[in-house]
Amino acid sequence: MTTIPQREMTLAAPDDGRKQLGAFLRARRESLDPQRLGLPRVGQRRTPGLRREEVAMLADVGVTWYTWLEQGREVNPSAAVLVGVANALQCSPLETRHLFVLAGLTPPEATQVTVCEGISPGTRRMLDSLMPQPASIQNPGFDIVAWNDSFCRLMGIDFATIPEEDRNCIYLYLTNETWRSRIENRDVLATFVSYFRAAMAEHRGDPLWENKLARFFAASAEFESLWHQRYEVRGVENQVKHFNHPQLGRFSLQQMYWYSAPRNGSRLLVYLPMDETGEQALAWLDKH
Repeated sequence: MTTIPQREMTLAAPDDGRKQLGAFLRARRESLDPQRLGLPRVGQRRTPGLRREEVAMLADVGVTWYTWLEQGREVNPSAAVLVGVANALQCSPLETRHLFVLAGLTPPEATQVTVCEGISPGTRRMLDSLMPQPASIQNPGFDIVAWNDSFCRLMGIDFATIPEEDRNCIYLYLTNETWRSRIENRDVLATFVSYFRAAMAEHRGDPLWENKLARFFAASAEFESLWHQRYEVRGVENQVKHFNHPQLGRFSLQQMYWYSAPRNGSRLLVYLPMDETGEQALAWLDKH
């Protein structure tokens, strides 16, 4: 087993980052099944998941050092050591990136330069050309920055009439009954929490992002509770969305994301029909 050199135990990320890092490590450790990892049964387990000494063994680091890392102590892992910890905890690429960001390190993959890109007339024409498919453009913070008429009709909201700061998928789900009633997928709130946690990791300390999170907390005690209780991270992904429309009833659409070039985190969201019911729903939205 490798003992971490003293140079890797210097001052690390700010207190908040260390606490988030420790909480994330603990949540990952407790979510793993020792038997699936081929670890022997030794004694009775009083807590779920792996023991700290088992993570340390799998990551080839010292038990004391890993314990300090999980406790939010002032240790500063190297990139190579953190990769070992991520592998030991069976982290996905997104979770590994999240781990690196919380530790104040550059993620293994190439970093992307953020470019501020406004909504051009060409982008608006593209959205309109996608009719009757509902379409919108969201920024990394889940703000809806552009949309077509079908998207408004699908969600029952005229985005042009609401304040710009309220045009946010998460905030609307928390505060707008019409928006919330249209979506029938399970665990929507928990999914939003995991999405925003992953997105915010690279913006800790940014007043815009901190204020956005504070708005979510103020709007929903349940969102705040899930934020502090669950440490899952997920990237936005294509999935089937289930809707309940007052005139159309229940139907499902395939949610598809495309990213901008130059890539700045903004994404195009389009809903596509999956069956005849979905096609009929979109045809109705196009005419009403």
